[in-house]
Amino acid sequence: MAITQTFGGGIHPHEIGNGKNATQSLPIVNAAAPARVTIAMAQHLGAPAACCVKVGQVVNMGQVIGEAQGAISAPVHASVSGKVVALTTCELAGGKSVPAVVIENDFEDRWDESVKPCENVDALTAQDIMTIARNCGVVGLGGATFPTAVKLNTEKLDPKPDTLVINGSECEPYLTSDHRLMVENAGQVMDGIRFAMKATGVSCAKVGIEDNKPDAIEAMKAAATEGIEVVALPAKYPQGYEKMLIYALTGRKVPNGKLPSAAQCVVMNVATCAALSDAVRKGQPIIDRVVTVAGRVANPCNLRVRIGVPLLDVIDQAGGMTEGVRKLICGGPMMGKTMSTLNTPITKNFSAFLPLGDESVSAEESACIRCGRCMRACPMGLMPAKMDALVRHGDYAGALAIGALNCMECGSCTYSCPAKRELLQAIKVAKCMGGNIKA
Repeated sequence: MAITQTFGGGIHPHEIGNGKNATQSLPIVNAAAPARVTIAMAQHLGAPAACCVKVGQVVNMGQVIGEAQGAISAPVHASVSGKVVALTTCELAGGKSVPAVVIENDFEDRWDESVKPCENVDALTAQDIMTIARNCGVVGLGGATFPTAVKLNTEKLDPKPDTLVINGSECEPYLTSDHRLMVENAGQVMDGIRFAMKATGVSCAKVGIEDNKPDAIEAMKAAATEGIEVVALPAKYPQGYEKMLIYALTGRKVPNGKLPSAAQCVVMNVATCAALSDAVRKGQPIIDRVVTVAGRVANPCNLRVRIGVPLLDVIDQAGGMTEGVRKLICGGPMMGKTMSTLNTPITKNFSAFLPLGDESVSAEESACIRCGRCMRACPMGLMPAKMDALVRHGDYAGALAIGALNCMECGSCTYSCPAKRELLQAIKVAKCMGGNIKA
């Protein structure tokens, strides 16, 4: 049996808008094929890929159009077949401008000859699985987009990991893409988990799913095989953060500044596992992903969209935005990125699009009342109000000295503050300015 226990702090932000109710029962629908895609060369953690195609070149689905650079990187593949019409730049969610390839779709959905199913998956070694993950551009689809091949490589770790921790919690409000994936494709997710277990050499896997997803828990338990345990966890944000999830499932604590390997764990997201299954069995790289479109749209939905699809196309397929939109968010409302433009393409880490109204706008802040709610809410046991005070006085080094760098930026402190202080923003400033001080 898994060791289930709750972590300290955390919040229950279920009252934000309609939350998950709008889309949690809606099946995943394939979005209409786009006329054009703009595929960013930087949609993974680490060095951006280097473009390897030219204007006028005809490409196929699954063809490499961006080659990985360095150890921490991932190749980028064409999500449609057609002609390269431009090498340009695009703005990602968060405002960063990166190189991109624009492909005009010929609607033939012609797969590249390099995309081939594996003839004998049982004969694959751990190194084979890692190589496939690397070549297929598999990255963490939970948001971090860390290259999966690097995560699966446990050869030099000491001590060796003994547990694969799978994140199926999806604890942010509104988001239901992972939920629907587990309900509709539990077998595929479990298949990817087994490949990840083989690659990492662990003997057991624990899948953590919050108890507000009973249908997902049931489907995953039905698909589980020996060595894989599905565990229902109490719904609590930020359950999906790797340190919290490891503690809930194993009782182990990851020391500040350390990676999950320090607790002999490897952590993966359910969508990443499904992508790994496609890569190993079909030779298929990541060319699409499931995106939840909710908030102030006419028809909330879970769409499977091609990488590089213009966000405006996605909005159109959700029936357009309704009145009162005041903020555009990529990802969840707690840790997602605020967007300044709709001229943004879908990338591998684009789990949701949320146009929100007054519910997303903070009230005017007032003086700190020393209530301590931010400290009780902080899952890392930090002192957000104290850090905020130090930052407002320009003492960034002081904020770092009391643990600002250990902040996971979940936003629980800001959410719980009755004075509406921008506590997380202050901590982010401390991290930025403190880094300059160190330099």
